[in-house]
Amino acid sequence: MKNEIEERFEDWKGREAIPGKHGGIGPAAIACVVEVMENIVFVANGFNFVEYFMSSMHYSPATAANMVTNFMGTTFLLTLLGGFIADSFLTNFTTFIIFCCLELMGLILLTFQSYSPKLQPESDKTPSTLQATILFTGLYAMAFGAGGIKASLPTHGGDQLDRGNPRLISRFFNWFYFSICCGSILAVTIVVSIEESKGWFWSFTISAGTLALALFIFMAGLPFYRFKSPTGSSLTRITKVIVSAARNRNKTDLDEEMIQSLISTDEGISHTKLKCLDKAMLNKNISAIEVAETRTFLGLLPIFFSTIAMNCCLAQLSTFSVQQGMIMDRKLFGSFEIPVPSLVAIPLLLVILSSPLYDYFGKRISLDISPSFNLYRIRLGLALSSFSMVIAAIVETTRKYVAVHYDFKISVLWLMVQYLLLTVADTLAFGGMLDFFYREAPSNMKSMSTALGWCSTAFGFFLSTALVEVTNTITGWLGHQWLGGEDLNETSLELFYVVLFVLNTLNLLNYNFWMKGY
Repeated sequence: MKNEIEERFEDWKGREAIPGKHGGIGPAAIACVVEVMENIVFVANGFNFVEYFMSSMHYSPATAANMVTNFMGTTFLLTLLGGFIADSFLTNFTTFIIFCCLELMGLILLTFQSYSPKLQPESDKTPSTLQATILFTGLYAMAFGAGGIKASLPTHGGDQLDRGNPRLISRFFNWFYFSICCGSILAVTIVVSIEESKGWFWSFTISAGTLALALFIFMAGLPFYRFKSPTGSSLTRITKVIVSAARNRNKTDLDEEMIQSLISTDEGISHTKLKCLDKAMLNKNISAIEVAETRTFLGLLPIFFSTIAMNCCLAQLSTFSVQQGMIMDRKLFGSFEIPVPSLVAIPLLLVILSSPLYDYFGKRISLDISPSFNLYRIRLGLALSSFSMVIAAIVETTRKYVAVHYDFKISVLWLMVQYLLLTVADTLAFGGMLDFFYREAPSNMKSMSTALGWCSTAFGFFLSTALVEVTNTITGWLGHQWLGGEDLNETSLELFYVVLFVLNTLNLLNYNFWMKGY
């Protein structure tokens, strides 16, 4: 990028950061360690909430599925709020501290509810107003907290590294995603097993203790961090540019000096794109850098929107796939019964083993990774997610046919293929998005732009919720709801997976269009 706003990094006392003393690989590595612990908490609860809502709170399967997708979607959507706060008003460090405390408070509230029978509904009854209030207060305190953490932590880690070394930054995000996977596999094996054997109270207690330890470790690195001062509201600057360009759209063209100023300050997207923004320069209060910043950020949005449908498929791993697994044969090696959320452990293990190999060979193939590499990486993830829905439909058709006609439960391992495909798809697409959005973003919008990766997940989960409702409404008019009732053997879940396949295939074509134009 050219002529970006000069970045100034400070130490924790407000003095200019000293290279070698503040920032570097060590402080960035702390962010990876903290991410492992934070993701243990988030995944252990997010992947198993559907069972908690059904078994302890007595919600129906469809309601429980929507509650989970709404919780996950809200969490990821709130990363935009966390990123906006970190970029505009606070440092990433301060943002993390505030939102981590908020998530911890939500966990403590849910822990108390799981401990007290009076705060839980009686058998076969849904929660009372008070019980539901406590549940949703704790749930969405967690959502707000996790959203702020996910926006600020990766950007805080990236800020510790030299922007002049894009290969090092790319390696950091590879290892950050490796940390996400490590946290996930520990969550779906150890913490989920504790929940199934010891109950929800111990699961929430361990989660709260783990998050508190993560907060302590993060704060312990304070003397070694470097901090980028917030630059004010980036959204205000972008809005000002768009409004000014719209008002001046019919005025005379820019003079040669203005055009050269715009070209010299172009930030990452060609000046030939979104030329309609150039006339914002006719407003003497708007600089060429602000126009370039707006052009760059808006240029990222088509890529962002094109990844949403894939995350709609990922939402199924924590909703309908869990419900399928609960009525399949979960016994392995005789008497051992595998928890359904733990199915994702094997694909995650493969990702964890492949990450160091990817880093080892990647740094030898190229000294730098171009944006197009990450765009191709995202495209492959989208293609795999589409194919996974074909497999999911075939597996569900087989499971239901055997259960209905032969009264027999097929092994839960039949779900492994779709878990594997979706995990690899997420690894490719989300890892590519983190790196792509961070490196291509304007210099003073790193947190908010990185949050776009998480926000894509949010819209994917909300889209899943909307599709369930729309599908039930339309098929209800036709005589039989595909996803209605509590018995999956009486639903048409396999047809819903076909709908997701069609949606994702069309989305892949849409992504190819925007990718070629970037």
